[in-house]
Amino acid sequence: MKISHEVEQAVCVRRVPTEGPAPIPIEGRWIEARELDEISGLTHGVGWCAPQQGACKLTLNIKQGIIEEALVETVGCTGMTHSAAMAAEILPGKTLLQALNSNLVCDAINVAMRELFLQIVYGRSQTAFSEEGLPVGAAMEDLGKGMRSVTGTMYGTNLKGPRYLEMAEGYVTRLGLDDHDEIIGYEFVRLGPMMELITAGTDPASALEKCTGSYGRFAEAARFINPRKE
Repeated sequence: MKISHEVEQAVCVRRVPTEGPAPIPIEGRWIEARELDEISGLTHGVGWCAPQQGACKLTLNIKQGIIEEALVETVGCTGMTHSAAMAAEILPGKTLLQALNSNLVCDAINVAMRELFLQIVYGRSQTAFSEEGLPVGAAMEDLGKGMRSVTGTMYGTNLKGPRYLEMAEGYVTRLGLDDHDEIIGYEFVRLGPMMELITAGTDPASALEKCTGSYGRFAEAARFINPRKE
């Protein structure tokens, strides 16, 4: 390497302290990580694109520095779903450093990867204090029955008021209104479990009935409306 004239002429002074890296919690242990293969953990993080028109929630399960499992969930820009499909192929098998420097197609997914890298290497993973961490497959379990992301979609106008379109429970089919036209409950369909029943051979009408539920004082409503049409 090149050295400037000033440094070349300077007196050499011995450095005494040689303190190593600060210990970080990794899967129930305290580690002074010097190499990537010493880092493990499962964690989630959120990234966003530059114009903030979409976001990605990324879940990684890392064992000895290698990404063994990746769950990519997106909201916003419709093109993100295709980018997420590519990221799900690209990420597993890469080291943390390789993944950080990979083109994950979508800005939001790239930013999510950056945020997760910071969490993991500083010992801020969800499994930092869990002995031996979580098995590969744990990220998928976050989706719950039906293997479908939990989404919330609400819409409202000053002129016509709020519309609940999708809640954690599922796709909202009807809103229950009281005598003052205020929402007091809603009916929903659990799309993931319904599709599982249909795939297993259940009649679609029967599957729909089995996977329909309600929340709040829906049964006491004075009237019901379809939030997408009325």
